[in-house]
Amino acid sequence: MTVSAADLLTTVFVYGTLMPGERNAGVAARGGTFTAQPATLRGHRLLHLTPEAYPAVIPGRPQDFVLGHALTYAPADWQAALPFLDALEGTEETPPLYTREQVELQLEGGQTLTAWVYLYARADRLSQPGADPVLSGDWREAPDRMRPRPSDR
Repeated sequence: MTVSAADLLTTVFVYGTLMPGERNAGVAARGGTFTAQPATLRGHRLLHLTPEAYPAVIPGRPQDFVLGHALTYAPADWQAALPFLDALEGTEETPPLYTREQVELQLEGGQTLTAWVYLYARADRLSQPGADPVLSGDWREAPDRMRPRPSDR
């Protein structure tokens, strides 16, 4: 059996509710232990969706960036964590809410790291009211992000 590079990739970039200290951080921990490092995703835009109260990242201009964390799992833990992450991000919904894509991150100190990221997949939603840019690139600065809703992701 041949192992692909994608099979060895056990880092995911999180920029919203999955970040350490945020409301879905426990979902990230369900699969096992990981290390978390502050990271920046360049060339992508961050939006805050309301009334959903969660973020969306989409491809952007070269000067755009998103702040978050690179969560790196041990290979065995990654296989356990991935179903929880994919379920939260709605990758299997029809149509999918997010898709998981490979990107290059910049870590503090300037190193680069390949990681997965969940990109928002419902382009039609982005043309409706309540898809507001977060110019700082930091979702923790978005207004109304903690609003409780029964369907919160």
